Amino acid sequence: MIFAAILAGGTGNRMGIVEKPKQFLLLGNKPIIIHTIEKFYINPNFDEIIVLCPKQWINHTKDLISRYINDSNNIKVIEGGNLRNDTIMNAVKYIENSYELNEEFIIVTHDSVRPFITHRIIEENIKYTIEHGSCDTVIPSTDTIVESEDGKFISSIPNRQNMYQGQTPQSFKILKLKELYNNMSNEEKNLLTDASKIFSINNEKVFLVKGEVSNIKITYPHDLKVANSILKNGL
Repeated sequence: MIFAAILAGGTGNRMGIVEKPKQFLLLGNKPIIIHTIEKFYINPNFDEIIVLCPKQWINHTKDLISRYINDSNNIKVIEGGNLRNDTIMNAVKYIENSYELNEEFIIVTHDSVRPFITHRIIEENIKYTIEHGSCDTVIPSTDTIVESEDGKFISSIPNRQNMYQGQTPQSFKILKLKELYNNMSNEEKNLLTDASKIFSINNEKVFLVKGEVSNIKITYPHDLKVANSILKNGL
């Protein structure tokens, strides 16, 4: 079985919005989160779409889905976690409690505020997770990456040709993800900023899926302006 996990746990602090999380802001004539869910909803490969959001926004999210999506029986809304990987593991727990897990079960995790995810990216995430067990969506870095360990002076400047910018989806075989995560120490878990790192720090290979420049994450007010321009111009 193949599941989508739409990660909608953000509170919108960097957007400067206090009355609602950024995923509920309008993009065109629909909330950002609805644009994102629809990209997965129209893909016939998914057995279930799991939307994870703050507890106090669960009913609001359900109402939006009912309003914009006619047949939403395969869309479930559940509570996310305090951190990104807690949210992903909440999705894993839900799947485990609802189905009898086996080694072929796949989860495709995606930011709710990346509404321009393409059909190709979704399809390749599924394909390469089946083949390799995990994958991450990336684009080549166009800027030089500078590392500073103390925040004051340059520690190193990696070769740009080897550098990529991470996007989502990030996709995994569920049993392997659960096994690797449960084997990590609490200290290691606290250092996680990215789900693919669960695999990489355990010396598990993560296949790279080519992303798109348009697959932007709406984080700041400027991003929302760019997103509306992309939507308007059909880029």
